[in-house]
Amino acid sequence: MALIQMKNITKTFFNGAKPVTAIKDVTFSVEPGEFMAITGPSGSGKSTLMHLLGCLDTPTSGTYILEDMDVSQLDNNQLAHIRNEHIGFIFQRFHLLSDMNALDNVSLPQLYANKTEKIARKQAQETLHLVKLSDRMYHYPNQLSGGEQQRVAIARALVNNPAIILADEPTGNLDSTTGTTIMNIFSQLNQKKSATIILVTHDHELAKKTNRIIRLFDGVIVEDSQRYQPELS
Repeated sequence: MALIQMKNITKTFFNGAKPVTAIKDVTFSVEPGEFMAITGPSGSGKSTLMHLLGCLDTPTSGTYILEDMDVSQLDNNQLAHIRNEHIGFIFQRFHLLSDMNALDNVSLPQLYANKTEKIARKQAQETLHLVKLSDRMYHYPNQLSGGEQQRVAIARALVNNPAIILADEPTGNLDSTTGTTIMNIFSQLNQKKSATIILVTHDHELAKKTNRIIRLFDGVIVEDSQRYQPELS
């Protein structure tokens, strides 16, 4: 059964009295364990679609089913619960708390999920080990390189074992070599941990490192391609 089902999703905003439709009648599904990209030029609707997938917003019309839950009509409190329990977010700007070390940053989602501090820290340690940062867990963000900070952000996204990992331009602030390292981590998580990863990017070359590409243009899906092997370097 599909992990995500988006059926006839439309999202309309209002610029004053004028309606602007950012996403138009979009339909697709995502199976558990997929590693895919949503791409397109600026203004194509990918940021709006990311917000809908991440339960940061709700559609104007259509249905969004996530793990058998219809999240299309949920209120803000219900959406917040879905985000914490079912979705791991990774952003271009790492959004780490500067006054907390790596271990404490990664522990936070567990604490928000009402886990004890002991359990939260243990799970955070195991997840930092997964992204090869066991030796940096007591370092603060300003003591870490950009690539290390992004790996902390990946660990934070993984720590609650979410249904999906949603990565928004995750290599945008990194040099090409570090960006390749991050993409390889995503690929390993997908292959070895069966993580479902959705990468949102304007960079088509980056998207080709995934197994499936959905390309948007003017709020409409114009391509949905699937490959057996990504193009990793």
